[in-house]
Amino acid sequence: MHRRSETLHGARGAARRLLALLAAALLPALVAAAPPGGEVVRLATTTSTENSGLLRAILPAFQGLTGYRVDVVAVGTGKALRMGRDGDVDVVLVHAPPAEARFVEAGYGVNRRAVMYNDFVLVGPARDPARVRGLMDAAEALRRIAAAGAPFLSRGDDSGTHKKERALWRAAAVAPQGRWYRETGQGMGRTLQMASELGAYTLVDRGTWLSQRARLALEVLVEGDARLRNPYSVIAVNPARWRDVNYLGAMALIAWLTSPEGQARIGAYRIGGEVLFHPVAVPPKE
Repeated sequence: MHRRSETLHGARGAARRLLALLAAALLPALVAAAPPGGEVVRLATTTSTENSGLLRAILPAFQGLTGYRVDVVAVGTGKALRMGRDGDVDVVLVHAPPAEARFVEAGYGVNRRAVMYNDFVLVGPARDPARVRGLMDAAEALRRIAAAGAPFLSRGDDSGTHKKERALWRAAAVAPQGRWYRETGQGMGRTLQMASELGAYTLVDRGTWLSQRARLALEVLVEGDARLRNPYSVIAVNPARWRDVNYLGAMALIAWLTSPEGQARIGAYRIGGEVLFHPVAVPPKE
């Protein structure tokens, strides 16, 4: 079994190296095809990539290299995928693998590539009325919050974070409802602010947390559960369905995000010395 695991690991590493080489080979051709006067690439993405400051840090390099201008629409993952389905954007950068798979299988998206990951953490007030501090079982933490009737804020917006939260409630065998459970219908930044003001618990991706924690009266109380892993993928909208999408621009952005340069810039983006997103498209040097 150990040898088989090593074989699989080696095969996956080889596949990732091949994809990285293809991305690196593809990028110069796409750059050469970029319009000299600049052209817009419409990117729908989760609020976490915007709220964390990542896109503001890395996209200028892509725009300077290619001449494309990236117009970012920061919404929840569910809405980003709906915009892609309707042909309202050229490419999506999202974090809900099951929904992404359905999006591609239905023919709305092509060339899905893994870009990076971080993790979710459960934050709450320091007094921790549900006594969840230090737990590594996120479902058990939610069971305790529900049993205590402690305030919990949900984004309630079909975002990747909301989808993860609902999966955790299912794992906890709890149907969240009652005065203690509220849906904000807001992005991650605003939901964190409200949780801080109300002394409530909430689920947040680590990147957004690190970028905003200095302004919040909240603490990380639960982390480390494998179910809290948070992978991000980029997907081009299918030009066979929407002929007016900027497919070349979308592919240029995908190639750059998964190129050695794009991956290095993602890995180098830090706040307070901490990495917010871990690149996965290019394997580390051995």
